[in-house]
Amino acid sequence: MRRSIAYPLVALGAVGSTLAVTSPALAHGYVSAPASRQALCASGAVKDCGPIQFEPQSVEAPKGKRSCDGGATQWSVLADESRNWPAKAVGTNVTFTWVMTARHRTSNWEYFVGGKKVATVDGGNQQPDAVVTHKVDLSNFPGRQTVLAVWNIGDTPMAFYSCVDLNVGGGSGGTPGTTPTTAPTTAPTTKPPSTPVTAPSSAVPISKPPASSGKPGKAAGDWAPGVAYRTGDEVTYEGKKFKCRQGHSSIRSWEPSIYTLALWLPL
Repeated sequence: MRRSIAYPLVALGAVGSTLAVTSPALAHGYVSAPASRQALCASGAVKDCGPIQFEPQSVEAPKGKRSCDGGATQWSVLADESRNWPAKAVGTNVTFTWVMTARHRTSNWEYFVGGKKVATVDGGNQQPDAVVTHKVDLSNFPGRQTVLAVWNIGDTPMAFYSCVDLNVGGGSGGTPGTTPTTAPTTAPTTKPPSTPVTAPSSAVPISKPPASSGKPGKAAGDWAPGVAYRTGDEVTYEGKKFKCRQGHSSIRSWEPSIYTLALWLPL
């Protein structure tokens, strides 16, 4: 008899405690759009990044650091300014999208330019959504800037760090590669509030994930990285068929497998 299996879906509320999904170690969260330095490495837009290209979500270090690598030597490539990181041309109000592959309770998110804090979003010590979006006012920082985005965890002394290179107010800059807008993750056991308890006007959270963009999704065919898949798209991976459960832009390490059941449903 064929056994029925329940698969997790981010849009749902609580899931039963009997279903356990194993995820890789050090899987947590990072800024996917505008493309952070680790997102550029993961997409292949920046080459020769070392281990960070396989786990862009893993830049974890104690709270209070002010560097792109969080002071962690294994991610030091992210603090290497000689690499001439491509900068995304943006307006003065910028929407930053975090993807969480492990949804830790959150103290807050902070944004810095040149060591100066420009925005704080209160997390209310709640478990965040799989995708968290903040709108930050950067009108006081025109031109090329490196924004340090920090996710401060609520129940540990740790934080996650992402640097995003921008040309604020327009101007020429590199073109970042396609980056994911959703995270492979299971549903939270407790549903977080739709908005943080408190948030400054300079950083307004948006709970609904943005639609995926990039190349058209495939109705059928082999799974490939760098493709914007749409809900309902069917692919083949390692001889097996899968259906897309959530629209997202694919990267290596998010192949249809047990880790990404929130994104792909085996057929």
